[in-house]
Amino acid sequence: MKTISRGIGALALALTGTASLAAGPAARFDFVEYRALDSAPATPPGSYRNPVLPGFQPDPSIVKVGSEFYLVTSTFSWFPGLPIYHSTDLVNWRLVGNAIDRPGQMDFSRLGTNRGLFAPTIEHHGGRFWIVNTCIECGGNYVITADRPEGPWSDPVWLGFGGIDPSLVFGTDGRAWIVSNDAPPGEPLYEGHRAIWLQEFDPAAMRMKPGRTLLVNGGLDIKDKPVWAEGPHIYKVGEWFYLTAAEGGTAERHSQTIYRSRSIEGPYEPGPANPILTQRDLPADRPDRVEATGHADMVRLDDGSWWGVFLATRPFAGQSTLMGRETFLLPVRWVDGWPRFLEPGQAMPAVVGEPALPPSPATDWRHWRDDFTAPLSGEWIGIRTPGARQQVALDREGGALVLMPGADGAGGLGKPAFIGRRLRHHAAEYVTRLAFAPAREGDFAGLLAFMDEGHFVTLGIEGAEIVLRRRAHPGEDERGLALARIARPGARAVELRLRFEGGVARASAREAGSATWRAVGGAIDVEPLASVHAGLFTGLVVGPYALAAR
Repeated sequence: MKTISRGIGALALALTGTASLAAGPAARFDFVEYRALDSAPATPPGSYRNPVLPGFQPDPSIVKVGSEFYLVTSTFSWFPGLPIYHSTDLVNWRLVGNAIDRPGQMDFSRLGTNRGLFAPTIEHHGGRFWIVNTCIECGGNYVITADRPEGPWSDPVWLGFGGIDPSLVFGTDGRAWIVSNDAPPGEPLYEGHRAIWLQEFDPAAMRMKPGRTLLVNGGLDIKDKPVWAEGPHIYKVGEWFYLTAAEGGTAERHSQTIYRSRSIEGPYEPGPANPILTQRDLPADRPDRVEATGHADMVRLDDGSWWGVFLATRPFAGQSTLMGRETFLLPVRWVDGWPRFLEPGQAMPAVVGEPALPPSPATDWRHWRDDFTAPLSGEWIGIRTPGARQQVALDREGGALVLMPGADGAGGLGKPAFIGRRLRHHAAEYVTRLAFAPAREGDFAGLLAFMDEGHFVTLGIEGAEIVLRRRAHPGEDERGLALARIARPGARAVELRLRFEGGVARASAREAGSATWRAVGGAIDVEPLASVHAGLFTGLVVGPYALAAR
């Protein structure tokens, strides 16, 4: 191995660890290629189609700095975490870094996929970028800062208060506050009873001030038993403070609510047309169906118009999607002093007129190929924080990604030898070329399509065979159940292909250089892998994976 790349900043080093590669049967991947298989619908000039960030991009938060926009989303136990995106037109975004990109910043060891980094908020104040966030089961609420959005971002400063979804509010008088979700005062009255709280924050000392104020108890109307009030943000508009928060849970009942007050500490009154964004109670047979809209953040443009980003899902059936929650964009209308995304009962429009902003370079989400001759893109992520044992390295001169199999598999809470990239389309395929010589029965290398520990598919070399496995629920074998096997096509490198079409996947393999693909089994039901069965929070990530026999 001639070169181990450091990647973007410390990305490759963070992914690959710090120790030397262990001895064993290395798996060598010459390339990985992704291609959307569905046709892209035509979009009229001056318009765009949602989502603006497709595939596992939940809980977006946005900030405007001069004429530029920056956005961050949740990543839970994936590493690197908290991707930072840049745009000048709100429609086209490109990744510029990850705020959590060093193992020393966070420790996700032994955490489930749906733990870790929940909804972040990004702000800009005093010449610095700020992110306030929650690390579930790994430290609680914290703040990090950076001089540039690309980083480096600071180590976390832990803030010592409870709850989730903190959001920073900077005043014009040097004061600052954090508004967040936490338990209600006293005993909860019902399952999902939460509250929105405000507490002053000292940005110079990086600590919370004593005392806090209750802003919202339960939600719009406590008599209706509203659930999961969360993701709050506060904006000062004229003489009013506007508080927006999600409500109803992050599935099909998800919604966005609005309140306002003359004082940041309240009392807050609900708006007359709540919720201001939801798709619940709409016909299931509507075209271009979008579900679970909510968890919004808004931004004001120089021309006085407002726009908002929020999460939503695109199910292929029912509430099932393999892509998880994605980032959408809509203009925000003001009606009688209140902001509104959609009218009550209005379905998400398929095509939306673009904001009047300078164009931003577009990212091609439909096709990419990595031949591993350059540093790893920040799009590559792995599950949990890298440990001391190096699992991944780049041979940039030879053009290969090299994985060292370990005993930790996708079905456990260890650190598997795996990195992948997000599935971004209902119909798409991943293709790779792999050279691997198993040393023992049970050694494996190939592709992993991972939703969480209990829901994944693997396709790869086991002994003299190409084996397809699926784990459809946590009660099944940790490696997944073997669905199909074929003889390995030759002793040379093989190419593997995983195709997804809604709730069906198909696997195939061929000897490198061959023009003919051989099916590995038939149609695979992957609806059980949908995020609705796996905690709702994440989406499918697919890429190279290796596992050593125990």
